[in-house]
Amino acid sequence: MAVEGGRLSSGGKYVTVVSLMVVALAYWYRSPAQNARLDERLDNVLSSLLKAERKVDINSVSRPRVAIGFGGCVDIIVDGVALLEKIGLQPNARPLHHDYIQSAEQLAESFAYFFPPGAASERFVLNDTLFNELVEASRGLPDNRWSVGGNAPVMAGRMAMEGCDVLLGGSFNSDLTEVLSQHMTVAGNTVEEPDIHLILEYIVHSDFHNPYLASLEDFERKLQSFQPDLLVVGGLQMMENFPFQQGERAALLGRLAGLLSSALPGTGVHFEMASFVDEGLLGDLLELILPQADSLGMNEQELPNLLSLLRGSAVTVLSDPNPRVATVLDQMRELYRLVNHRHQQSGEGRALTRLHVHTLAFQALAVTHGSRWKNTMSAAAKASLTANRHVCGSADINPGKAKLIMDDSFSVSRQEGSQRIHLRDTRPVSCWDERDYQICVAPVLVCTEVYQTAGGGDNISAAGLVLQI
Repeated sequence: MAVEGGRLSSGGKYVTVVSLMVVALAYWYRSPAQNARLDERLDNVLSSLLKAERKVDINSVSRPRVAIGFGGCVDIIVDGVALLEKIGLQPNARPLHHDYIQSAEQLAESFAYFFPPGAASERFVLNDTLFNELVEASRGLPDNRWSVGGNAPVMAGRMAMEGCDVLLGGSFNSDLTEVLSQHMTVAGNTVEEPDIHLILEYIVHSDFHNPYLASLEDFERKLQSFQPDLLVVGGLQMMENFPFQQGERAALLGRLAGLLSSALPGTGVHFEMASFVDEGLLGDLLELILPQADSLGMNEQELPNLLSLLRGSAVTVLSDPNPRVATVLDQMRELYRLVNHRHQQSGEGRALTRLHVHTLAFQALAVTHGSRWKNTMSAAAKASLTANRHVCGSADINPGKAKLIMDDSFSVSRQEGSQRIHLRDTRPVSCWDERDYQICVAPVLVCTEVYQTAGGGDNISAAGLVLQI
């Protein structure tokens, strides 16, 4: 998690603002009797989740060592509608998807496409003049905020806050380095001007350092002596649609794959997914990076996207932002099966033994029996609590500013006759065994007074990992 003016701030992936607005409206229009019953239920669920989280005390042992790459940036967080209006664009443009942004009109069309459903997305701006205009306009807007951003720094900040010692691979200037946690060591070159991401609840950027994995060489050198318990890779979406020279991207990914494959057997390897639309890059990741990871993290948009590619279909640009539990669990089972089938066929890399999917309404974890990953129930609870803490911007959870939107009961699969599990206030994390793995599902106490959404996924995924190292 990033630091901004002494407050918690954002960066990386985010949860859906439009969905949160709907949640808040539903929260306000309730009768007094309904309020009393629901408030009691929220109190019970919260106390039970906190109890589950506290079952594992990370401070009772030496601080886990986590190495996280790659990238880093300055996030400038603004009101997207206000920014479009400031540069003379109407935010009610026709919704149209673009793989990258070349003009102001394409920016408005992409914003109209992703913003209404609240879908996470990041797009590269090829037009430097346009991007610089957006940055200058953003700085002139009232209530703009800045923070250290990027998948790796946000995950690193959360893990340092939760009790880990972190080696962070990224390129920062001296101002950004000074606000990082004392439990974080930076591996990477110091730059004069860091990359900038504009957070309009839809991320646009024009990165130069991050696509080249500029910190990779120093990170690889320091990794040998750091000897991490866990190695985490994220931020590779910054390579998408970047104008590399022929063969440059493949060479960089090949070098990263070599680094991951050299990780000791006792070191876990986690890959954090992101919003990808470039099938060429996704295909390279599928061949080079995913086989080296035994843990994957993603949201409800990224899960069907990766699954489509594994099935041999085109990537899915936009999926249901509020999927049912049964739908997500079926997709997780299929992803687990397909990834491990590829591993068995190739005989290379690592088997997938951990899968974490975070949605607005719930957290879902699947962990292989007998694998390195422990405390799955507590990890699901912690991930759920972190979702509220991050979005509300407070370490203390106020049930008066939260709502459950997960159904009172859910089917474990969309298959006819599947078991149905009821949400129990006193044991809200539901866990059960299937085949060779355990599944745990935890409801999220959705924040109804939003402070920040950007960086939600990275904070949630990092928090879940902390208790499983």
